[in-house]
Amino acid sequence: MGRNNEKNIKKHNDKLHKAQAKKKQAELSRKEKLKEIAKKFNESKE
Repeated sequence: MGRNNEKNIKKHNDKLHKAQAKKKQAELSRKEKLKEIAKKFNESKE
């Protein structure tokens, strides 16, 4: 039996997509936090 069967490929892809989604979510939350910090900084500056 080969290692590249449908079940293993699906499992690998699911794991990969989950990791990519997690990375993307972390990036988005980081951008949101930066926006908040910039907003607070600009408000306090005025």
